[in-house]
Amino acid sequence: MFRALMLEKPSGGAESAKPEAVFRQMEDDTLPDGDVTVRIDHSTLNYKDALAITGKAPIVRAFPMVPGIDFAGTVEFSDRIDLCAGDKVVLTGWGIGEDHWGGLSQKARVKGDWLIPLPDAFTTSRAMAIGTAGFTAMLAVLALEDHGVTPETGEVLVTGAVGGVGSIAVCLLSNLGYRVVASTGRTEERGYLKALGAEEVISRDSFSGPVKPLASERWAGVVDSVGGTTLAHALSQTRYAGTVAACGLAQGMDLPTSVAPFILRGVTLAGIASVFCPRERRLLAWKRLAADLDVEKLDALTSTIPLSDVVRTAPLFLEGRVRGRIVVDVNH
Repeated sequence: MFRALMLEKPSGGAESAKPEAVFRQMEDDTLPDGDVTVRIDHSTLNYKDALAITGKAPIVRAFPMVPGIDFAGTVEFSDRIDLCAGDKVVLTGWGIGEDHWGGLSQKARVKGDWLIPLPDAFTTSRAMAIGTAGFTAMLAVLALEDHGVTPETGEVLVTGAVGGVGSIAVCLLSNLGYRVVASTGRTEERGYLKALGAEEVISRDSFSGPVKPLASERWAGVVDSVGGTTLAHALSQTRYAGTVAACGLAQGMDLPTSVAPFILRGVTLAGIASVFCPRERRLLAWKRLAADLDVEKLDALTSTIPLSDVVRTAPLFLEGRVRGRIVVDVNH
């Protein structure tokens, strides 16, 4: 038997209705198909999970569904020669918590191809303090590096800096020697962001209002988890041959910009899609996280909650009241 959070189809079947979230004791034979069964130690609560649990967006594609887009734990059973009982593993993405039962559970059965070995540098708790958000932040940093953005080329802007992706991006970039400017709507968190390594903290109001095709050049690179008007302003302010890594849409999917930054300044807009990221890129990202992330800062931006607190905590994401990362201890 194992305990899991289950999202069940809203009564009446309305697509926009909030799903019913219930905790259930489950039998192993109820787990979905897969060639590896994992005893989960820790999962996380992410913005996407909050959307699924609250029903604010159609994240869940099939009911009933165990939410949770990532987890870390120990292999309990495997049909594969490359994964054995006792191996520590991490999973982010691949549609878990959306169309395959996810990580807010004490067990999961998944495809072994989705799993990667837990890096020696991390416990399962710290791996989930990183989770999808930190993995996405590392992919964004790699994209900047791939396009020639170095500490010597200039300032890097991180938008949505108090959130999970933003917080870890600030940590990574500052540790790598970049001058990081953090943008947030919660300027009262200035001390938090400075402690993570931001050299300057600016209000998101700097990125509101009508967007100029081209504004004064400032940013050598940008890690944007907000989208919308904020991303458009950031693009217009990016320096010649700079790169903007876009990985979120908290402000919306519209992008009120023009071609000017791309054809007049040679700006690159690099999309970061972590869910189906190829295995080799995943392994590289986790290797770099083990090398480049300050675990003391990671601990400082992380809080831990029991599985039973997930449903009441999820709405806080949508209210902009979550700072950093939330790890879920699924066994408490």
